[in-house]
Amino acid sequence: MGERMGDEDAAVVTVRPLAAADETAWRRLWSGYLAFYETALPDEMVDLAFQRLLSDAPNEFQGRLALRGGEAVGLAHFLFHRHGWRVEPVVYLQDLFVDPAHRGAGAGRAFFEAVSAVGYRGGAGFVYCITQYFTAPARRLYDRVG
Repeated sequence: MGERMGDEDAAVVTVRPLAAADETAWRRLWSGYLAFYETALPDEMVDLAFQRLLSDAPNEFQGRLALRGGEAVGLAHFLFHRHGWRVEPVVYLQDLFVDPAHRGAGAGRAFFEAVSAVGYRGGAGFVYCITQYFTAPARRLYDRVG
């Protein structure tokens, strides 16, 4: 999933599924995401969130990491679920975070493309997200890719 990155092009952003070996990088990014929203979670909830992202259980959250130059620079979490107005499932992109040092390099767009591809392969009718009013740059991206 995503573009293939060669050693010669460290600027290319790739997106791939989260793996158990990514826990340290995911925790760093998740911590940044929570800090952005001025919230904190108990360690038990953070542990549970990571376990859920790796579970492969139907209707459980899935996680993706964005990589740039081999470094994890962003995370996305999404969920397939039923919809009251549609036969096919939909995908809710709940969490999307890109390290501030790497914003504007294409990770946000790459996440939308990757999650949409997973959704459509899984039979989803559409992908949607919700964001806070104060995230103007994110809202502009969502409007462009939506």
